[in-house]
Amino acid sequence: MTDETTLWKGSPSQWLNLGPFAAALVIAIGIGAAAMFFPPLGFGLVVPLGYLVWRYLVVRCQVFELTSQRLRITTGVINQKIDEIELYRVKDTLMLRPWWMRLSGLAAISLQTSDRSLPRLLIPAISNGHELRELLRKQVEAQRDTKRVREMDFDETGNAEGDLDGGPA
Repeated sequence: MTDETTLWKGSPSQWLNLGPFAAALVIAIGIGAAAMFFPPLGFGLVVPLGYLVWRYLVVRCQVFELTSQRLRITTGVINQKIDEIELYRVKDTLMLRPWWMRLSGLAAISLQTSDRSLPRLLIPAISNGHELRELLRKQVEAQRDTKRVREMDFDETGNAEGDLDGGPA
């Protein structure tokens, strides 16, 4: 049995918070302007500032760790949840790069898996997405070879899809 090693570990970019940060800033400016006429409203600045801190922590506390055998997902600020996907269960990967991610050098990777608790997983707004996707693909193939696992999909009628010889099953 080989030792499990960490190959990549990262968190999503805070660019995910651009919209919420902008909204909280507009609200804070509105509260600040209203506080000029009615000073007790100044205490209301705690709400958008607290929201900013919370949103920052939610993204910061989301950690993805790719090891030689599995993908570990850690989420939660106060209560932590850790889920794992065995790499041989990954069926397909898709890299998404909307225009704002392309401008900031980020990418999102969507995984389709045969894992019951996480049939679909999105790794959002990470840098070097192309390299992570290739590393993930190589590790998935290596784990399938090691465990001698082959992924097979069936359609609604129960027939195997993607026959290797192209003929009838």
